[in-house]
Amino acid sequence: MNKHSAQDAGNPAENHHASPLDEVVRTGAERLLEKAVEMEVESFLERYQYLMDEEGRRLVVRNGRHRERTIATGAGPLKVRLPRVRDRVLEAHDEPRFKSNLIPPYLRRTRNLEEFIPFLYLKGVSTKDFTEVLEKLLGREVPGFSAQQICRMKEFWREEYEDWAKRDLAIERYVHWWVDGIHFNVRLEEDARPCILVVIASREDGTKELLSVQDGFRESKESWRSLIRDLKRRGLKTSPRLVTGDGALGFWSALEEEFPETQKQICWVHKTANVLDKLPRNLQPKAKTMLRDIYMAPSRKEADRAFAYFVEEFSAKYPKAVKSLMDHRENLLSFYGFPAEQWSSIRSTNVIESTFATVRHRTRQTKGCGTRLATLTMVFKLAQCAQKRWQKMHGHEKIKDMIEGARFVDGIRTEDGSERKMTV
Repeated sequence: MNKHSAQDAGNPAENHHASPLDEVVRTGAERLLEKAVEMEVESFLERYQYLMDEEGRRLVVRNGRHRERTIATGAGPLKVRLPRVRDRVLEAHDEPRFKSNLIPPYLRRTRNLEEFIPFLYLKGVSTKDFTEVLEKLLGREVPGFSAQQICRMKEFWREEYEDWAKRDLAIERYVHWWVDGIHFNVRLEEDARPCILVVIASREDGTKELLSVQDGFRESKESWRSLIRDLKRRGLKTSPRLVTGDGALGFWSALEEEFPETQKQICWVHKTANVLDKLPRNLQPKAKTMLRDIYMAPSRKEADRAFAYFVEEFSAKYPKAVKSLMDHRENLLSFYGFPAEQWSSIRSTNVIESTFATVRHRTRQTKGCGTRLATLTMVFKLAQCAQKRWQKMHGHEKIKDMIEGARFVDGIRTEDGSERKMTV
């Protein structure tokens, strides 16, 4: 196969022998989209069918179609022609004119493709290679994805990140934090190994929010302390009730200085991986089940018993694995002092892990370089897109009880409200 043939094979949009299945998917998507928009128009016209002129004719009616435009989607470029509606009369009635919720004005690409650009950057693809990659996936001359447009998009995102990083935090109270340091395969400096420090927080109503994205050096205490102090300078007045994070973070020392009253929860996902790494592969399934028995125990007493079983089983031959587990024993079980409905949310940093799972690397960076601000911006955009899919924290109905000082034992509220209230 010659060079041109190979390129044609890699570009379905330019290949006259493209897969029939691809064409079926694209055509089906266009028809489905057309039907959905037609239903929107019909619903809109029905809503205003009462508006008539003196001769009994409707004033809000169809008026042909708009020009055809192409929208870049995960199914490939889709050609659409939106219905046109004669609805200017609605302005006199203070009613909104027709606007499709499926295809807003000027839409040229779906949001999942906008998420793809930060993903490519954090995977080490340089800006100059974006166009080639997108052409392979979507075909040539896809609207909204020229090199110049991508650069403008990145510049806009950079300004958006800088404004977001300075926003006022005084109006919100954040009850739970999830923290982690993320390493990407983008080298920011020659002789350093920086990482991105990420904090996700839960508000009083249980809504999860991206609280902070900053760069740091090796997840050090100084880096985390700088991040926390920046949050305070921007109006953060209330200490988090609980923070979940990796046991190896320098974050905990910084937290002790800045918010000494905050309780700590070591992430069970990280801890399980660390313990299993110190055991032979043939024993890992058994050990993983025993670790799960600990954090899934319905009470602290039963968790302690499961701890003892693990120590008894592995301490003689694999003391490093046991030591790794026992080093953080108390902080691994902090969740028992919180509502049982919240346990699945606060036992791990899964909300961060799942967001960055596809681009995360805990190894040395590759040779591809990126600027500090560009990488921060791309992490911010990737998390911001993911934030729209985050569900409310489990058991968020109990957050009010916690703020008021309710005490929980084994996940159940007790009658003596002796636990100290949150600092305001």
